[in-house]
Amino acid sequence: MAATGVLPFVRGVDLSGNDFKGGYFPEHVKAMTSLRWLKLNRTGLCYLPEELAALQKLEHLSVSHNSLTTLHGELSGLPCLRAIVARANSLKNSGVPDDIFQLDDLSVLDLSYNLLTECPRELENAKNMLVLNLGHNSIEAIPNQLFINLTDLLYLDLSDNKLESLPPQMRRLVHLQTLILNNNPLLHAQLRQLPAMMALQTLHLRNTQRTQSNLPTSLEALVNLADVDLSCNDLTRVPECLYTLSSLRRLNLSSNQITELSLCIDQWTQLETLNLSRNQLTSLPSAICKLTKLKKMYLNSNKLDFDGIPSGIGKLANLEEFMAANNNLELIPESLCRCSKLRKLVLNKNRLVTLPEAIHFLTDVEILDVRENPNLVMPPKPVDRTSEWYNIDFSLQNQLRLAGASPATVAAAAAGSGTKDPLARKMRLRRRKDSAQDDQAKQVLKGMSDVAQEKNKKIEESGETKAPDLKTRRWDQGLEKPQLDYSEFFSEDVGQLPGLCVWQIENFVPTLVDEAFHGKFYEADCYIVLKTFLDENGSLNWEIYYWIGQEATLDKKACSAIHAVNLRNYLGAECRSIREEMGDESDEFLQVFDNDISYIEGGTASGFFTVEDTQYVTRLYRVYGKKNVKLESVALKGTSLDPRTPRGPASSGWCGKATSPGPSPAASTPGASSASPPPK
Repeated sequence: MAATGVLPFVRGVDLSGNDFKGGYFPEHVKAMTSLRWLKLNRTGLCYLPEELAALQKLEHLSVSHNSLTTLHGELSGLPCLRAIVARANSLKNSGVPDDIFQLDDLSVLDLSYNLLTECPRELENAKNMLVLNLGHNSIEAIPNQLFINLTDLLYLDLSDNKLESLPPQMRRLVHLQTLILNNNPLLHAQLRQLPAMMALQTLHLRNTQRTQSNLPTSLEALVNLADVDLSCNDLTRVPECLYTLSSLRRLNLSSNQITELSLCIDQWTQLETLNLSRNQLTSLPSAICKLTKLKKMYLNSNKLDFDGIPSGIGKLANLEEFMAANNNLELIPESLCRCSKLRKLVLNKNRLVTLPEAIHFLTDVEILDVRENPNLVMPPKPVDRTSEWYNIDFSLQNQLRLAGASPATVAAAAAGSGTKDPLARKMRLRRRKDSAQDDQAKQVLKGMSDVAQEKNKKIEESGETKAPDLKTRRWDQGLEKPQLDYSEFFSEDVGQLPGLCVWQIENFVPTLVDEAFHGKFYEADCYIVLKTFLDENGSLNWEIYYWIGQEATLDKKACSAIHAVNLRNYLGAECRSIREEMGDESDEFLQVFDNDISYIEGGTASGFFTVEDTQYVTRLYRVYGKKNVKLESVALKGTSLDPRTPRGPASSGWCGKATSPGPSPAASTPGASSASPPPK
């Protein structure tokens, strides 16, 4: 590369495909001081060239598909660097320098297809990261603190690693649009973080050991989710949480054990691609005909026959690809030939006898695969394809059908015309059988309707009320399943730092206890204790206890147990919530407080309303007056009894009485008389 005066003005260079194995690298690259992007893919590099240090304005560096074992070098000295793409190299943990994560503008990092066994250290310091790809490595765990700062992530790929769980802090990725977790042994991961990722558009969970029990119960909040891949799992039916995704455009459920589809699939009004291959389906619901935007349908390797495909499939006017290889199809519905946009029709490895004659009218078909159907006889082509009316059937049976003749008459007309055709006879028998079954069904329904009407008439004449229509329902079908928001009880950063947290149950709600009162328990209260610590791998772990006082009320006991479980769910912890009773604490619980706990009498009031006995107060009154009798309250003691006061019936006296709490009467009471004499 010759040095010219143009080099300082070059903005981008692609040197991919060159051979730099021998350590040779063009030295004139360092003269490109205005370079913004540089591609060195497939160049045989074993280390980063020193010439990169001169590229102070470099923003994008791609060194994919090389033999790099380390990225140590001059990267940390490039202040404008935004993207580092180093996929498909031989990078190990020590080969990723910590100082590159101090770059303020670093937003794209691709370290996929390398030899990493853990996340790069200091990665959590890259606060402006938008795209992170660590797929196709051997990473076994994700640190809990990784996603505390990476809250602006838009794209995250952790596929093809050895992850068994995901940190609960992933719920902080509220801006994430793409999440790829394919090929990880996530059997025990409940994925409770998903409903919080409200911006999610693409979710790939291929081969992650998903079952009905380890998927979220609802994904209603993910209104933007359009692409879902749950293939190669252990699903026996379509998860209920998928039916609420009204924006779904692509759904892959292939290679599962699904035996049937629900009628609720008509809620996928925006669906364009549906892959149900390699399942156990025997039929499709009629509701699938309502997916009018569907373009691609894959049904390979199931157990479908002619009756399993709804006759209204022709309503899918936008259908372009229909693949149903390796099934039990003898025929396909004629209405499928009304899908005028069909370009690819794959029906190999079935039991096809023939195809509808209208198959010749699909002018846009590019691929028609009917291999390995040994009994297949293709229908004859129209004699004159250029005729204006070639698509109109002028046969006698069709004219009778349009005139409203019975199916038997139409079949007889078809039987009396032309030579005998075993295939036509088979079709006539099928139609005759279906017609007979329809007539029988109509008679049965009419009889049932007449019986019901007669019964209702008798009930109305007798004046009795009509019994309600009772249907068998599961006990939990009517229960509302609300979205649980644990942030109402626990702060967002709870359990994120090693230490001890204690909550006291007060009025049904956990209240955080000050650190100075840790280890001091009221006998009439209940507490929740959370111990956060780092395990031997440096990952956060938790111990959760709920302590019950000897004098605690029932509401406090129940709430302590419930909120202990809520705390465990909020953290996504796998530990148990352990019950501890006053005076019978375990050694592990005592070690949390260094064997220094104490009991205090009393506690907070119960959350329930209580009814107390009425307290009566004894009072002493002086009664005096002749015409206008007056009542005066005096102190309840012996000195208040004045012996000089006359006690005749017309003068005055003393009255002692136990009354309920309230204001003492001091006003005159006309018509009142004296009561008992004073005590001796």
